[in-house]
Amino acid sequence: MNKPFKQHLIDPEICIRCYTCEMTCPIGAIEHNDDNVVVDADKCNFCMDCIPVCPTGSIDEWRVVNEPYSLEEQYEWMELPEQADIAVPEGEDASVEALDEAMAALLAEAHAGTGGKPRAPATAAKPSVNLYNLGKPAEATVQGNYRLTAETSDSDVRHIVLDFGGQPMPVLEGQSVGIIPPGTDAAGKPHLPRLYSISSPRDGERPGYNNVSLTVKREERGICSNHLCDLKPGDKVQVTGPFGATFLLPSDPEAHLMMICTGTGSAPFRAFTMRRQREMPSREGTLTLVFGARRPEELPYFGPLKKVPESFMAKHYAFSRDGDRPKQYVQDKLREEAAAVARLLKDPRGHIYICGLKAMEAGVEEALTEVAAEAGLAWPEVRDAMREDGRYHVETY
Repeated sequence: MNKPFKQHLIDPEICIRCYTCEMTCPIGAIEHNDDNVVVDADKCNFCMDCIPVCPTGSIDEWRVVNEPYSLEEQYEWMELPEQADIAVPEGEDASVEALDEAMAALLAEAHAGTGGKPRAPATAAKPSVNLYNLGKPAEATVQGNYRLTAETSDSDVRHIVLDFGGQPMPVLEGQSVGIIPPGTDAAGKPHLPRLYSISSPRDGERPGYNNVSLTVKREERGICSNHLCDLKPGDKVQVTGPFGATFLLPSDPEAHLMMICTGTGSAPFRAFTMRRQREMPSREGTLTLVFGARRPEELPYFGPLKKVPESFMAKHYAFSRDGDRPKQYVQDKLREEAAAVARLLKDPRGHIYICGLKAMEAGVEEALTEVAAEAGLAWPEVRDAMREDGRYHVETY
């Protein structure tokens, strides 16, 4: 009988196939096929380099096993197996417990400041994941490509509508899809998909039609962003997904959502807002948006947002390069609205969603720590409890 040991796994249901973990792993222990991203137990040395870079928490899965799950088994999974009963050989006193203690110490260091693994809201709809993969992508037709930012702005952000025709694409608000750019990389291999959050609600950009929208910013050397931003109506796009099973919208009409974002991080929150507008248009006081950009002309969806009644969604804008005005960031707005933020932290139906550039995380974390302290709360405890309850969600890049 083999001695029990801890095996590192990836949750295929939560994983969004961004392949960041694979690119980060220093020893090549992580690989993928058309369907899944997996960890080779013969190579993994628990260095934990892959843990902090994962945007979803899917990388943070472990099982105590007598025999490791093979790569072939992992490739077949649609969801993780439950922890099996482990037979401990005689004389191996508390071997499993010792493994747990050692792994807990490693994870505590890797998770410092992150609050642990995310969970979906308890009332969220069950998402479909990985219906289309690298080997068999869906083909969508471009219905529209509209510039969201001013022509005079250096930031070219696009609203792109994709039609899937007769192919099912059952996405939920907060999920992502992968776009496969044409051509090959420097090694002559086909490009891997780039992930984009869906910016339309589950019943489509246009209700009753099988279409979805994306919010895409053109990056100077972005292979996929330039491909998408240059698309014309009628062009075809190869799509994988949908992906994501935690950054989801609760169905509870009493749930109060505080949505904090920068730039194209607004995409899932546009979907959240549109879903609420269609599903419960008369509901008031349950949505708050904190939106950061350099200046108003670079704020995606600024025009349509101004038409959303303040009673339906409270809106706070932070501009860091708005003429001679003092620089403001989303964390500054959180401090200004400390009383409202504190009420949400104390509300058992309060949810916090953060989406955008990874650089915003530290500032938001610091602001929430200060606001919580002023309200007599310990933010790390509140954050971890909210995450465990499926009410704290972060997706940054």
